Amino acid sequence: MNDRKVTYLEAIGQAIREEMLRDEAVFLLGEDVGSYGGAFKVSAGLIDEFGAERVIDTPMSEAAIIGSAVGSALMGMRPIAEMQFIDFITCGFDQIINMASKMYWRVGMPVPMVVRGPSGGGTKGGPFHSSSPEAWFFHSPGMKVVVPSTTYDAKGMLKAAIRDNNPVLYLEHKLLYRMPELREELPTEDYIVPLGKAIVRREGEDMTILTYGAMVHQCLKAAKILEESDDLEVEVLDLRSLSPLDREAIMESVKRTNKVLIVHEDTLTGGIGAELSAILSQDLFEYLDGPITRVAAPDVPFPYAPQLEAAFLPNADKILVAARALAAY
Repeated sequence: MNDRKVTYLEAIGQAIREEMLRDEAVFLLGEDVGSYGGAFKVSAGLIDEFGAERVIDTPMSEAAIIGSAVGSALMGMRPIAEMQFIDFITCGFDQIINMASKMYWRVGMPVPMVVRGPSGGGTKGGPFHSSSPEAWFFHSPGMKVVVPSTTYDAKGMLKAAIRDNNPVLYLEHKLLYRMPELREELPTEDYIVPLGKAIVRREGEDMTILTYGAMVHQCLKAAKILEESDDLEVEVLDLRSLSPLDREAIMESVKRTNKVLIVHEDTLTGGIGAELSAILSQDLFEYLDGPITRVAAPDVPFPYAPQLEAAFLPNADKILVAARALAAY
């Protein structure tokens, strides 16, 4: 193990650097990734080590960034395309949906590329810097979508994504970047966290919470309170990978607990929770002892005002209300 505790953000930077050292086909491109190390300094220092041909400052055009990544991936490179904020990924939506995600099925060629960037609210970023866009891409066959919640996973899942022969959307929640509680010592030896595998963050027998990303930590906070105040043992299953989805882990957990609460930061309608609800209703109906319950953001645009942002986002208090109602059913 490394004797220095690193942040979630530093773990991402480590993953990029190690993969660039391991494989000369790996390169980074995006706005200010070289000259400034990116908006959050994830790639600070990489241009000095690898040069401007492998750490490429691009024009302010996400369509061009992602389009260039698709083309280079088809030619055998392994690009990492950074979105300065994940909200701006919409400018390259066509390149992802109509090129990256479909190219393998059209011509049978691998498209080994990663699109990564900071997502999520809670940082007073307003409506144009706080998106949770995972449901758009979860809906699109051909794309893998991963959302790590810990420092260990942030590094291991990014390394796995870079090595994958499919296009991968890698979402980094801004609240996790420098969260003190997430600082940890990482292995010095090479490791990956396989995509498509969920992990139980807390075991329980009274209820399963399905969640991912920053909401994992809100759910763990709520689960601790429920144990101490309500004598409820709540299992928290961190999905980590949304596509591919670890259905086996979901089924195993819900079969044991018989009640399920789904928590995500994205808006309620058409979110990941809707598909999870459909899967559970179809495959586990006879195991359920209560309604499938969801906690998510309301179906309104992301607000500007900090007070409205706090009211908009799911949190431990809202999870507690929903979990107690479900437990009492």
